[in-house]
Amino acid sequence: MKTVPFGSTVAPSVIAGMMRIDDKDDAHIRELYRAARDAGIDFFDHADIYGGSMHHCESRFADALQLSAAERDEIVLQTKCGIVPAQGMFDFSYEHIVTQVEGSLRALRTDRLDVLLLHRPDALVEPEDVARAFDELEAAGKVRAFGVSNHTPRQIDLLRTAVKQPLIANQLQLSITHAPIIAQPIAMNMAGEDQAVVRDGGGIVEYCRINGITVQAWSPFQGGFFTGVFLGNPEYAELNAVIDRLAAAYDVTPIAIATAWITRHPANMQVVLGTTTPQRVQDAAAGADIELTRAEWYELFRAAGHLLP
Repeated sequence: MKTVPFGSTVAPSVIAGMMRIDDKDDAHIRELYRAARDAGIDFFDHADIYGGSMHHCESRFADALQLSAAERDEIVLQTKCGIVPAQGMFDFSYEHIVTQVEGSLRALRTDRLDVLLLHRPDALVEPEDVARAFDELEAAGKVRAFGVSNHTPRQIDLLRTAVKQPLIANQLQLSITHAPIIAQPIAMNMAGEDQAVVRDGGGIVEYCRINGITVQAWSPFQGGFFTGVFLGNPEYAELNAVIDRLAAAYDVTPIAIATAWITRHPANMQVVLGTTTPQRVQDAAAGADIELTRAEWYELFRAAGHLLP
């Protein structure tokens, strides 16, 4: 498995997302976990809200796996906090962050989180509150590294006015078909073109590269915002024709080509898988070791409907 820089260390370029394990039995979760490990994935992504109630998927993961201390040391556990579905709000207050981390530690049956991400931007954020929480969690050994999710460059800069720890990751939606963070700068300054419209603060990929922040691509196979996968979807016939041809040429499945399009980017991104099918985990992971040519990468970009001026 190809690795990418991740803070002061390295991590696999494909990671396993645990958002959809809420209704899976223990045996299935163990099979999914083993498929990931066999594919070279030792990095597991959670969030406190996954599963429909706070910490549900985190608990399902820990209950099913019953990891020994030695095996816990072999993997990276990442989780997120900040969304409060029951109250319809986001919350980056000191109290909420600390409370949710304590809940995640209990649910995951671990004494530390390897990575904590702030989930979606809280409009009422006070950077000093976040800094106080991060300082205490780090000092207590409860969180080793910190990052964000769905944040713009300026939102990250605001946090950094008080937060002293490096923010080492930014989890952002990205797929071949949902790629404004890549496609927008390509069409910059083109009046009248929807692709040229800045939606995410502008230059977030470049910002992350400059500041050593790893982009983690979530929903890597979704056509849009949870609108269904593009793979095999007749609405994306031209794109799938290119994907199928490249899959045959590289002797992999189409999902590997969709993975490879993201991992080919020089930003050294991570692909966050959401599938709960063990074989699809292994098929997708195979894409990390494919080095698409520049011509192939741009052919996929164009076939997805993006403008190349």
